[in-house]
Amino acid sequence: MAALAGVVSAGEQAPVRVLIVDDDALVRAGLSMILGGAPDVRVVGEAADGAEVPAAVEAYAPDVVLMDIRMPRVDGLTATEALRAGPCPPEVLVLTTFDADEQVLRALRAGAAGFLLKDTPPAEIVRAVRRVAAGEATLSPTVTRKLITHVTAVAAPSGPDPRRQRALRLLDGLTGREREVALALGQGRTNAEISAELFMSVATVKAYVSRLLTKLELNNRVQVALLVHDAGLV
Repeated sequence: MAALAGVVSAGEQAPVRVLIVDDDALVRAGLSMILGGAPDVRVVGEAADGAEVPAAVEAYAPDVVLMDIRMPRVDGLTATEALRAGPCPPEVLVLTTFDADEQVLRALRAGAAGFLLKDTPPAEIVRAVRRVAAGEATLSPTVTRKLITHVTAVAAPSGPDPRRQRALRLLDGLTGREREVALALGQGRTNAEISAELFMSVATVKAYVSRLLTKLELNNRVQVALLVHDAGLV
């Protein structure tokens, strides 16, 4: 699919550029129609398999990639991990039919900004793309808690756990206040809930979350929550 050309006038905000990756042509067509109806979103390209993602990202320079998990040659998880490991990667929104399985967790650990169920209402898909482009995760606190519960249900390894050791090492580098905010994120708290619990303004909470992401070299608050749980602190 050819990139769509367009000129943005001075003072006008550029539309969010989206690449759709799914092996089902009907799904791609449906998502293109949904996103194409939003004036501030532009579908710049499509790909039918994870193997096509590197070339498509280079050709179309998307801000957001809608990535299907299950594809025949290179699956969306492998494509996401490779994409997020590169320099200046676009944000990734994973498309799935499951809302809390190991594959979704793997995508979030790799740096995906969130996930969308394939039966998500059209208006919410557009809002999710906008949020991700603005640097926000697309998981509600309820979904975050569900994911953390899923992680809890996974049996712990019998020997030393490198993931737990790494998480503890990273969290040990935080200040006391940063650690409190991280723990609250690990419990699936909203910014408003953290504000009330820790007696700070919502703006201050947002500043702490941004500081945590930078300090821990993570992409979003869900990754902070997973890190806290990996450390065994919640």
